[in-house]
Amino acid sequence: MRVFWLVVILLCANRVSADSLTIESIFAGGGLDGPVPQALKISPDGARVSFLRGRKDDQSRLDLWEYNIRDKTTRRLVDADAIDSGAELSDAEKARRERARRAGLSGIIDYQWSPDGKSLLFPLSDKLYLYTLGAGDKSLRELPTGGAVIDPRVSPKGGFVSFVRGQNLWVIDLATDKASALTTDGGDTIHNGEAEFVAQEEMARDRGYWWAPDDSAIAFERYDESAVDIVKRSEVYADRTEVIEQRYPAAGKANVTVKLGLIAPAGGEARWIDLGIDPDIYLARVDWLADGRRLSYQVETRNQQRLELRMVETDSLEQRTVLSESSATWINLNDDLRFLADGKTLLWASERSGYKHLYLYGLDGTLRHAVSAGDWNIDKLLAVDEAAATVYVQSNRDFVPDTQVYALKLDGSEADAPRRISERDGTHTTTFADDASFYVDTFSNPKTPPQVSVRKPDGSLLAWIEQNTLDDTHPYAAYRATSIEPEFGTLKADDGQTLYYRLYKPAGFDPAKRYPVFNFYYGGPGVQKVVRAWGDSGSAHASQQVKFLEYMAQQGYVVFTLDNRGMARRGRSFSDVIYRQLGNAEVLDQLAGIRWLAAQPWVDARRIGVFGWSYGGYMTTMLLSKASDAIAGGIAVAPVTDWALYDTHYTERYLSTPADNPAGYIRSAPFAWLDGLSSRLFLVHGMADDNVLFENSTKLMAELQLRGIPFDLMTYPGGKHGLATTSMRLHVYHAIADWFDRNIKARATHSDH
Repeated sequence: MRVFWLVVILLCANRVSADSLTIESIFAGGGLDGPVPQALKISPDGARVSFLRGRKDDQSRLDLWEYNIRDKTTRRLVDADAIDSGAELSDAEKARRERARRAGLSGIIDYQWSPDGKSLLFPLSDKLYLYTLGAGDKSLRELPTGGAVIDPRVSPKGGFVSFVRGQNLWVIDLATDKASALTTDGGDTIHNGEAEFVAQEEMARDRGYWWAPDDSAIAFERYDESAVDIVKRSEVYADRTEVIEQRYPAAGKANVTVKLGLIAPAGGEARWIDLGIDPDIYLARVDWLADGRRLSYQVETRNQQRLELRMVETDSLEQRTVLSESSATWINLNDDLRFLADGKTLLWASERSGYKHLYLYGLDGTLRHAVSAGDWNIDKLLAVDEAAATVYVQSNRDFVPDTQVYALKLDGSEADAPRRISERDGTHTTTFADDASFYVDTFSNPKTPPQVSVRKPDGSLLAWIEQNTLDDTHPYAAYRATSIEPEFGTLKADDGQTLYYRLYKPAGFDPAKRYPVFNFYYGGPGVQKVVRAWGDSGSAHASQQVKFLEYMAQQGYVVFTLDNRGMARRGRSFSDVIYRQLGNAEVLDQLAGIRWLAAQPWVDARRIGVFGWSYGGYMTTMLLSKASDAIAGGIAVAPVTDWALYDTHYTERYLSTPADNPAGYIRSAPFAWLDGLSSRLFLVHGMADDNVLFENSTKLMAELQLRGIPFDLMTYPGGKHGLATTSMRLHVYHAIADWFDRNIKARATHSDH
């Protein structure tokens, strides 16, 4: 093991000139994106757009703001510093933030509108507040919760506030300020009103209870994790080591058992809905119909090859299956179910054609027609304007790295010819008003930082919320002269499918020279990294990573990212090649990209290095093990190395269980290929990671040592999966840049140079 870190900061201090990006400018201070609103929401009455905004000196510290549609003014509603008690977050809330990739944020990080559009509800530290618009000195009201809570919500009719505390579901009657526990058996392994670990981490479901539209009842999840194995792991911090007993549902092992109940906000006995004879299922989604008398829920089988939409009459608890989906590989869950106002039809998204499209069904399960069709993929349903018989969707139909808004007729007459609504090429993230009368658009491309506007349904501009002009006052202004715009292109996979790449050429590019390569990827399913955007369509950290790629190009690297097969937004023939063996098609595609790079006259094929985080870290271990002859070295941050250590819902979706597919688990892990690892590996992991457990890296360390294979190591005491603190981010990205300089850039070049 090589000890090098003592001089890293000194080596990096003189790396760049004043007008070039620095690691500090990317990961510390105010950030480079400008004053970008987050968590944009339209009030139920359509009068306001609310959002969270970071401070000029700290973009991770968020306050609550509003934009008034009528008078076109922006103002801060709540200053988090003025009321923050500084209390320690509960373990449950820390876990929820880690699941949601919000662990690095502070202040007000979540909020809810009241149904009448007059108040906003938000937690801060260990307190819960209701902010009422126009109430002057009495605008802010602390609610009597009795302690820290999770998942607070205002009931649809506005009579109650609900939350989870102590693993039980509670309500506050806002007329009397009386708080009542609706469940009392929560504790130890019993959780009421909460989403279980895999629901939050893998199923995009972070809530565990759902109000009836008329405030008459709450549907809630109750889960029991007593059957889930206890994993004892050490979380190593700078000043202590904590032994954590975590119930972690590893692949092939027991999941929680789930019940779905109904309870009145006034209390009383819960009534339980029959979920079927098989207890080993996933409760995927729960949705009320507008009449408040019918509840729908979606159940997914353990092997994730069948999904059923069921309807319950809440008076009698009689139920029936409305429709179902099946797949020979796996079913991707979504949030695109909409029950239409006629009370007779619903919109349903399916990938049965090989691409995700929308279908209109009767509530009796009869298919009426396809609303969209063709060899293109819908990302999600954005809104339905029933009066205009129009639906709005998000898609990359025109250009795979883009995200655009399209309109379709509800009757299916435009199924294969959607009308593009969004105008500029790049990435549009949108939120529609409930009646689809307008939408809020966040737009960016590689030369335009995120801009937020209010637009008519035809895409025309109504007003700017944040134009975020890249002028001399913008935090990125000092770096405009050295900015490098990426190029986009395509390659072919072995099976002939098209692969998209993004390429930054180094500063002062000279085609007669040969440059080292910084190859960054993710590679895992459900994610896209090659996007035409200012940052990234994922988390704030992912956006910072994009600026780090530009930084590396300024340091003299060709910076390359390829989206391999198995990834998102391309249809099932593109994604399903990874079924029952991971790290095969993905590696082949990344090697196709590396061969393309090596063939360019301006690339030094002896100096190609790779870097990935999480699934990308796993990809590094597989690439170096299978193809060290083509790669000089690589960095693996928080890699999965043994899929039997990862959770059920994610792993079994692609590999089935270890008992059903033992060969697939063996061939999907780097240990089967480690004898081929001869290039240098830099292994990085947080020592308190509760997502990709640190055991993944210790197991790899032991195998490398057993085989006499040298490697470099950096561990972070107290570090979770995202290494979310500013100090950790600064340290790890300095380490990455320095390691590439010494192990990739400094390697001997081709003999002709």
